[in-house]
Amino acid sequence: MSNLQARMQALSEEYTKLQNDLQDAVGSRQRLEAQQQENLGVQKEFQKLKDDETIYKLIGPVLLKQDRAEAESTVNGRLEFIGTEISRLETQIKETQAKIEKKKNEIIQLQTSAQAAAAGQQAVKA
Repeated sequence: MSNLQARMQALSEEYTKLQNDLQDAVGSRQRLEAQQQENLGVQKEFQKLKDDETIYKLIGPVLLKQDRAEAESTVNGRLEFIGTEISRLETQIKETQAKIEKKKNEIIQLQTSAQAAAAGQQAVKA
């Protein structure tokens, strides 16, 4: 029975680790989605600007004048990077969910076989 308990403990720890990994990935995706929305807002503001308006970039406590093409390029680059990272995290989340489901099934099977073994021992004693 001790071997069964050790196996159950190991599966339980693996399951918990997978759940933590999933939580971390979901948290990262949420942060990226917030950054994506922020950058989409900036992109919309660029569209509202007239050609002769000045764009400033906040660097530390200082506002520096920035070229419009450079600013738009930076925001577009960020959006592209964020989109790629969100896709990567979505894949990671799906894979982790599949691993969690598999581990959960392993735990259920082990519990079922442990219960059957315990019932078999009870029947032998009776």
